[in-house]
Amino acid sequence: MNPGWPADALAALRGYREPAAIPLWPPAPGWWLLVALLLALVVALAWRWRRRHRQTAASRVARDELARLRRQFASGHDAARYVRGLSTLLRRYALAVFPRHRVAALTGDDWLGFLDRHGGRGRFVNGPGRRLVDAPYRPDPDVQPEVLAALVEDWIRRNGRART
Repeated sequence: MNPGWPADALAALRGYREPAAIPLWPPAPGWWLLVALLLALVVALAWRWRRRHRQTAASRVARDELARLRRQFASGHDAARYVRGLSTLLRRYALAVFPRHRVAALTGDDWLGFLDRHGGRGRFVNGPGRRLVDAPYRPDPDVQPEVLAALVEDWIRRNGRART
């Protein structure tokens, strides 16, 4: 034992005291950084979702219109009206998805060529899609309406995102 210390050295110590609790507010700088990063991530995801939702809006509307045309055809069996509706739908959708100056003036084989270049895979110029050029103007078109509708649906699906 050290000669300068009292016999009971522990009695000279101060009493044990617990430190104050760490407050929850304000948080440490690392938490502020984490909150800022999470907020930025949420904003970025919301912006991306909104952009994608807007890009695919025309496709959703076109598919709904195609379903409406199919229901009308199933109830009335008017092939001329059905083909006119398909032709109009395809034109309106192309105008909504592609720049207007690239689509609006196209007619006949130029129109069919455009459709083939953008997902038609030759089925418009040399296939059933060729009927879209003249069938809408015939009172009794000689077409297979569901084959043509499937072709239109496939073209809409292949061009589902806007290219503005």
